Amino acid sequence: MIVNRRIASEQPDELDELEQHLIEKLNSPLDWPESSDITVSHVARIAAAATCDTAYSQAANGHLIDLFAALPLPGTTEGKSFWERIREAGGSGAWNIHPANMGGPLFDRIYDGNEGGIASRLLSFLAELAPSQRIAVAEVIGSALDRGTIGVSGAYGGELWLRDAEISAWRVALAGRRAFETARDRERFFQAWRSA
Repeated sequence: MIVNRRIASEQPDELDELEQHLIEKLNSPLDWPESSDITVSHVARIAAAATCDTAYSQAANGHLIDLFAALPLPGTTEGKSFWERIREAGGSGAWNIHPANMGGPLFDRIYDGNEGGIASRLLSFLAELAPSQRIAVAEVIGSALDRGTIGVSGAYGGELWLRDAEISAWRVALAGRRAFETARDRERFFQAWRSA
């Protein structure tokens, strides 16, 4: 089932997909239990919000894993050479993403739900790069992509990889920020923009 739900519905009298599912499949009226502060409708809204935020973050993290999977694997001859060239091109900031410094099963932890691990490391790495270092890192990544089946060559392919990784990491970081946002924070946001 695909859930497309906004917490603050502009048309509160219309049922969304999750509410319809609860009514039809579980035979649960939305106002049940009537004497309770939390109803089936409230549960549907909470579930939809949690699912959307989690799915968004997991999709961005999954994409980061895919991006790293396009690079030479650590522990292989090609991988050892590649990661050493990344470290040389990226300077001390490259230790943020170097396999020897990432704590072993980092990608396993991301896959299991540790949402911010690689995103924060990647953003730290990119923030520390001087423009000339970023160009050098892009060239190293591009040369590795040339040997794969990506079809985009050289520094341009490496720069595309960096941009894609940067925006994906930003999305994970931004979604993580929302975990600390309350309904009151959200309402304050809407109210400020309504009053502008």
